[in-house]
Amino acid sequence: MTVTPRAARVYVGCAVPVAAACLLPALLPGARTPWNTVAMLAALYTGCELPARCRLLGRALGDSLPRSTGCFLPVLLAAALLLPASAAALTALPGALLARVEQRPAGPRRAWRAARLVIAVGAAGLVARVLGADSALGRGGHAPDFPSVLLPACASALTFCLVTSALDGGIRAAATGVPAVTFKGDGAPRTAWRGLLGRTLAPHTVHGLAGLMTAVFWRSTYGPVAALFVLVPMYLSCWVFAQYHRERAAHQATVRALVQAVDLKDRYTRGHSERVGRASVLIARELGMGEERLKIVRFAGILHDVGKLGVPTRVLRKEGPLTPEERRVIELHPEYGHEMVRGIGFLGEARSAILHHHERMDGSGYPYGLRGRQIPEFARVVAVADAFDAMTSTRSYSRARPVRSALAELRRCSGSQFDPRMVRALTRALDRHGWQTVVPADEATPSVESVPRPRPAGATDPAGATDSPGTTDPPGVARRAAGDSGALARRRGGG
Repeated sequence: MTVTPRAARVYVGCAVPVAAACLLPALLPGARTPWNTVAMLAALYTGCELPARCRLLGRALGDSLPRSTGCFLPVLLAAALLLPASAAALTALPGALLARVEQRPAGPRRAWRAARLVIAVGAAGLVARVLGADSALGRGGHAPDFPSVLLPACASALTFCLVTSALDGGIRAAATGVPAVTFKGDGAPRTAWRGLLGRTLAPHTVHGLAGLMTAVFWRSTYGPVAALFVLVPMYLSCWVFAQYHRERAAHQATVRALVQAVDLKDRYTRGHSERVGRASVLIARELGMGEERLKIVRFAGILHDVGKLGVPTRVLRKEGPLTPEERRVIELHPEYGHEMVRGIGFLGEARSAILHHHERMDGSGYPYGLRGRQIPEFARVVAVADAFDAMTSTRSYSRARPVRSALAELRRCSGSQFDPRMVRALTRALDRHGWQTVVPADEATPSVESVPRPRPAGATDPAGATDSPGTTDPPGVARRAAGDSGALARRRGGG
């Protein structure tokens, strides 16, 4: 069972009374709360929340209290437009308390979710009332006042987004001990919820418009039943969208598990797979590939050595040169890797890159001796990225080579081993973005290198590279690494 940090418990303990204060006006005698509307909206929201079994959208860092927004917000935002603020907050309470909690301890998490939603819906309802949402929606068959009604609708959705983001930033700070407000080097404030706001603003705007349509139909002559014509398609689209994100998260988890398995088996190449994926994206982006292909080529770079899982550990970790028999075993790893991933459909072209990333342009590579354009494009990309990282990373038998020297070696081998087009693309990308090699702590002395570029020192590139000085190594060592395509971090060649 996860232990909730004390600061997080205090934070939740403060949020619960605030939420109770939001609900209190609706419960006082003589409050004239429209209980029929509250009950219908609360039942509708609970009915949307329970079957969804929604996964929590995130966790506070450190696996502490989670952030959850509820799966289906149009009902709550419609309540903010239709009802007084305290009554609108009531509609969120049953669904928040009854919905599934996937982590433990369940009590604080359920209390936090309920308090968070109650506060956010109450604030959104208050803003909508101040801006005249009740009169703009119309009553008794009167048409709503368009476009005036858009102002309270958008303002309430924005308020909901701001409040939930601020609360999420607060619980993250309480759970991790990181200040909610920090300052960058130039003295500008940086808040913990800024990133949360950026990610949630667009979805909340869409939910707000759906909530407006629900409220308009609710107030129409057809009554609450008409609102289902908005909510049912919206609910289905939300469900499909959630399924897409779960599938995408499953893909990422699959790739991470395979990479971690490779890194555990061969500690000398730890981090190599991620760096090859990053360099492959730089090359592919320079070649003008679309976003979908960029994602696949990154998978290809990250998983290019997954076949090492089929190579005996004693061979991978052997000190000194390999015997001819051991070299033949090593050279089977592309086929092992292809066999491992052949059933993973989302990898697409990455599978052929895993199989052919040790082919050479002159036909002297392995496993099939393909030549020139017979070699798949992604395999030619990964081959250059693989060799580049081998030369610019510190290994057990060599120090990192400067980026300029590594590029010169790639150009020297262009046409015979590497596709010249891929080498030129990498050169242009590094001129623009630079490169930083992150060396694991258990390797030799770290070495980081970048090439000059017309950008401020320390700026980051799309693949995360930054400027930093580097060191050199003996030319023969780096040349050997390039000739071996950089897959093994040992004196063995052909990894």
